[in-house]
Amino acid sequence: MSDNNSCDLTLELLDLQSQHQTLDEEIEKLHASVYADQLKLQRLKREKLRLKDLITRLRCRLIPDLDA
Repeated sequence: MSDNNSCDLTLELLDLQSQHQTLDEEIEKLHASVYADQLKLQRLKREKLRLKDLITRLRCRLIPDLDA
């Protein structure tokens, strides 16, 4: 993997982690609300899980193949 590609993936990973953290904070605020919008909460949780999957895939791509 080239250095530029690795830097691009690292930047993308940082961006996804930031988005994931923002969603986590928004979900916590909704949970604290007495009248939480359950549909919105479900949508945010689904998006957070999608981001987590993307983060995991990117991390795997950044780790060099040990068998090589």
